Amino acid sequence: MSTDLDELTHRDADWSGLRALVTGLGVTGFAAADALLQHGARVTVLDLGNDSEKQDTQAGILGILGADVRRGPEHVAAWPQEDPAEQGAPLEVDVVVTSPGWPPHHPVLAAALERGIPVWSEIELAWRLRPRVGAAPWLVVTGTNGKTSTVQLLTSMLQAAGLRAIATGNVGTPVLDAVQHPDPYDLVAVELSSFQLHFTHSMSPLASCVLNLAPDHVDWHGSLEAYAADKARVYERTQVACVYNVQDPRTEAMVEQAEVVDGCRAVGFTLGTPGLSMLGLVDDVLADRAFVEERRTSAAELGTLADLARASGGDGSSAPPPHLVANALAASALARAAGITPAAVREGMRRFRSDAHRMSVVAEQEGVVWVDDSKATNPHAALAALRSYPHIVWVAGGQLKGAEVEELVVEVAPRLRAVVLLGADRDLVAQALARHAPEVPVHDAGVTDHGDMAALDRVMDDVVARCADLARPGDVVLLSPAAASLDMFPSYGSRGDTFASAVRRHLGGPTS
Repeated sequence: MSTDLDELTHRDADWSGLRALVTGLGVTGFAAADALLQHGARVTVLDLGNDSEKQDTQAGILGILGADVRRGPEHVAAWPQEDPAEQGAPLEVDVVVTSPGWPPHHPVLAAALERGIPVWSEIELAWRLRPRVGAAPWLVVTGTNGKTSTVQLLTSMLQAAGLRAIATGNVGTPVLDAVQHPDPYDLVAVELSSFQLHFTHSMSPLASCVLNLAPDHVDWHGSLEAYAADKARVYERTQVACVYNVQDPRTEAMVEQAEVVDGCRAVGFTLGTPGLSMLGLVDDVLADRAFVEERRTSAAELGTLADLARASGGDGSSAPPPHLVANALAASALARAAGITPAAVREGMRRFRSDAHRMSVVAEQEGVVWVDDSKATNPHAALAALRSYPHIVWVAGGQLKGAEVEELVVEVAPRLRAVVLLGADRDLVAQALARHAPEVPVHDAGVTDHGDMAALDRVMDDVVARCADLARPGDVVLLSPAAASLDMFPSYGSRGDTFASAVRRHLGGPTS
């Protein structure tokens, strides 16, 4: 080994002798390779390769900076050779920095682990590239659902307190960019996936949170147990507070098993009345019984349901959905762990607005409300939306990624007016409906393959027309697929936009 990795704990260390292999040339891989090159490392980049102009440009830039960029299927099938043009000695590498899309069983990563070569996520690299002195503390959020809203709520609270704070990770700015910004941040709110946590080894957050746990990404992790174990890694080495979901006992068990910094506390959040060292609801008040001195006998008011009412895109006259309240309580706990005042927490809630494609009202006509929840890319996320409405025409289907829909269908069956299915795994949803909701009308849109956008527009026009025929006044037509979108659409955002445009065309309103 040319470099002692134990010494690479900050950006001012000597990175110049490091021999790094970066897997993947997407946003993550490019940022990791660029950062390593800036610090003098010798970098080799492997990627399956595609013909996109953006990737061509990125490969060219890294090549100019001195990276050895290897693109094509032949370069990712096995451990690389020192000279890719001939079958010679294997490439000598000190560390592999991998992208979230590469599972641990990928041939290159498996070969690295067999050789005893450490594998880092870009999060591990970012943690090690923070300044030696004055690095911004991290507040870290993971969970199956709600991560983005929670991190954005948290960032809003931090900024309301007058701090220079940023949302990073899977939302907003890449973490590597945030830690290297020339104008340092006071605090960093980080959204992490289980993929990123799997190869993260030394991160020590100021406070951390697992929002919830439900089956997801089983194809990547191999089992629900492995998925949960990777989520639990977020609590390791936490300094001030491990925030858990009282309604999900598995998250509390994760905290109990974590190796944390001495003095770190377990803090729960609940939609019920908060107990000691918890945040929760007292009538319509979000209350803190964890970060107040007299928490045995009193609580701090952090805000009200009315403060959150406009965040989900409504007019403020109706209560916010339960999942948003839970996310706000989790964000509040993290903010309070960082010393943010109740007044700033409340102001942050008032400023916050939910992202598009998460229970966003598209239109309302003749008593039927049309809702875009395309961001519900797994059954657990869809359940939060389906629980929010009493009578639903449900648009579902896509890539289930190994997740089961049986329990989802059992729970929501009484709410379903009808179901319209599309996507690669629509038959699995149809089979669950046949077993557990046989009386519910099901329409199969008959579409699986990815098409061009004009074709997808026509497909969604047909879906919307069918929903309109099935819906009655008082119903919600809900696009909440419970599945990923890439079988048909470029992203869940594209799926939601296509649905919204089709709704507006059908109702005779503007399409953009």
